[in-house]
Amino acid sequence: MKFTLSWLKDHLETDATLNEICDRLTAIGLEVEDVDDKAAYKPFVIAKVLSAEKHPSADRLKVLMVDAGDGKPVQVVCGAPNARAGMIGAFAKPGTYVPGIDVTLAVGNIRGVESHGMMCSEKELDMSDNHDGIIDLAEDAPVGTPFASYAGLDDPVIEINLTPNRPDCTSIHGIARDLAAAGLGTLKPHAKPDFKTEGQTSVGLKIILDDERLCPGFGLRLVRGVKNGPSPLWMQQRLKAIGLRPINALVDITNFMTFDHGRPMHVFDAAKVKGDLTVRRALDGETVLALDTREYKLNPNNVVISDDNGVESIGGIMGGEHSGCDENTVDVLIESALWDPINIAKSGRSLGIITDARYRFERGVDPEYMVLGLDRTTQLVLELCGGVAAEAKVVGYKGYQPKIVDFPYAEVKRLTGLEVSTEESRHILTRLGFAVEGSGERVSVTVPSWRPDVDGKADLVEEVMRIHGVDQIKPEPIEKLSSVNAKILTTLQIRTRTAKRALASRGMLEAVTWSFIPEDQAKLFGGGAGALRLANPIAADMSDMRPSLLPGLLSAAQRNADKGFGDVAIFEVSGTYENDRPEGQRRVAGGIRRGTASINGTGRLWSNAAKGGGKPVDVFDAKADALAVLEACGLPMGNVQIEKGAPEWYHPGRSGTIKMGPKVVLGYFGEFHPKTLGALDVSGALCGFEVFLDAMPEPKKKATRTKPPLELSPFQAVKRDFAFVVSSDVEAGAIVKAASSADRKLITGVNVFDVFEGASLGEGRKSIAVEVLIQPAERTLTDEDFDALTAKIVANVEKTTGGTLRA
Repeated sequence: MKFTLSWLKDHLETDATLNEICDRLTAIGLEVEDVDDKAAYKPFVIAKVLSAEKHPSADRLKVLMVDAGDGKPVQVVCGAPNARAGMIGAFAKPGTYVPGIDVTLAVGNIRGVESHGMMCSEKELDMSDNHDGIIDLAEDAPVGTPFASYAGLDDPVIEINLTPNRPDCTSIHGIARDLAAAGLGTLKPHAKPDFKTEGQTSVGLKIILDDERLCPGFGLRLVRGVKNGPSPLWMQQRLKAIGLRPINALVDITNFMTFDHGRPMHVFDAAKVKGDLTVRRALDGETVLALDTREYKLNPNNVVISDDNGVESIGGIMGGEHSGCDENTVDVLIESALWDPINIAKSGRSLGIITDARYRFERGVDPEYMVLGLDRTTQLVLELCGGVAAEAKVVGYKGYQPKIVDFPYAEVKRLTGLEVSTEESRHILTRLGFAVEGSGERVSVTVPSWRPDVDGKADLVEEVMRIHGVDQIKPEPIEKLSSVNAKILTTLQIRTRTAKRALASRGMLEAVTWSFIPEDQAKLFGGGAGALRLANPIAADMSDMRPSLLPGLLSAAQRNADKGFGDVAIFEVSGTYENDRPEGQRRVAGGIRRGTASINGTGRLWSNAAKGGGKPVDVFDAKADALAVLEACGLPMGNVQIEKGAPEWYHPGRSGTIKMGPKVVLGYFGEFHPKTLGALDVSGALCGFEVFLDAMPEPKKKATRTKPPLELSPFQAVKRDFAFVVSSDVEAGAIVKAASSADRKLITGVNVFDVFEGASLGEGRKSIAVEVLIQPAERTLTDEDFDALTAKIVANVEKTTGGTLRA
């Protein structure tokens, strides 16, 4: 929200300086973002042309002697056709920055003649687009004084960062009201508009809506015999100062009202309106050519103003080009209406239209100013354009029903800690426009029509607090607790951080990818449901919420490969979406490796090959990453099971599922299906995984966090190797599990170290060799003990897998 200091003082009687006003605005919650004090115009002075001689080497140039009021005339080369001796204009010395042409002047040499400055045109001073000649001031203009003060260009512009809950301050009058309440001056009263009316507004007006909230009121007035031309210079300067382009008097008046009183208005050229005006829902597929010269396709969610020609305006957002006013306009229809804030916000967003009217209507305008705003706009039209006003037509408006809040003054102390007297609280609310009734410690407060953001007593406390002064709240240290704090982060938050650290320690880099992916990718990874399709995507290829982290990571890896970085190991810990319900959002740790980016390093270096590096990544790299996440998160790894198979985007023979029990799926890992890579236009050796952090069971609560005592056995550990011949479809994990369960006290580990398949074993058979680590705890084992343990191991494996000990 921008405004000039002089414009503010039209509404506020104050002697406060610019700095004092800016400081107070920020203090009461209207944060000042920027102040343009117009220092750029200070170097320009009023100067008189003493003589104007023809340039010796150019027919269209003149050599001027200019007096800037210091008694030392300077020579200036000028090409303006109106330059002449005796004229008075705006002069810029060398070193001055000229905003209209974005140039800093220097002493020049033009066709052999030195030029020490410039006599400026209106365009060069950014006053208008007029560049036909230099500025020609009146004869009594004070030579040697600042031109900006004389021309009104030294008016500072203030820009505030307005929060969405302050629709009353989308007007300069509302900002002045707040400053007056804060003790920085007095709010100026405005006389009620007074003008004569003749006849009736001949154009009919109807509201045909199934929900009266969409348009709670509509005012219309016909003004005949107007003369539309440029608006007065004071109005043009104010509009230009806040970034608006003056168009013509009628349009400028509506823009002026939008900022002056926060009352968006619209004017129709009455000659271009055919029949009655009707407020209705747009028809599906109906179009309108708007004032920005763009055609918009409408739907029944949009409310429009139409006549017999069709749609003339998008209600509360933008008028139509067809009925716009120009220099030939004679009769105008002035519109002042109310619109539903939610509908305006949705319509503006769906159509992609951002206007000053939408900005105010979607926040809520003062309903009681609808008719008064129509009258004030009419008076401005009569003053600036002439004409005769007819009686106004007002349809649908039922009056403002004020909200009444029961307000105990003690709430100020309870919610803010401020000691504010009841008299001051009452005085603050009254100055802000609230009506306070009652006495004692509890009163009834009537909310004014321009404050739709105030609903309850906490809102009134906020009003008292910001005017009294937020800086009056004294900082106090947080109360010390007698006991040690419990953990602050949730288990899921802790596991998120732990998973990131674990993957980073394995040489992977964290990536942040979009939560939105193309529909075809979503379907490829088990998504694509209609409930997860975005109604208003930021791009066509970001239409669906992602069901998996893998599409984004695979695409990122391919982009790196396309730029010459083929060995990539990246991960992400973020959310995926299975449906549109809260429980459908999952917290997932996912990662991929490409090329030779294994944990042992990348590339074809001979030392990497010796460590198992230098070879393309495979399913076992992905498995190791997934299990590392589970282990880092504190999951008991003895309860984790690995099963063959994974979702269809993984390679069916080189992937697996991680489970805890028969039902709890903890994640998937493996190499990717060639069809998946082809659909994503991704190539290379790739493997990946996803671990569902929210699927892990909560850790058991312990009475103490003290670790159990370390118990080391004094007896030497023994390793024994076994080779079992089993069917080809038997998993190595089944043998490991069977061997481990033979004696859980003695057996501390089982590792697979060899797999062999050959004709000597028979068709459909294979040999799996395991190393069993035996750690005695009570005594040294005898040969008989080892024989008994060996028999148990073999018996367990035979019973579980059908395998036999290899001869």
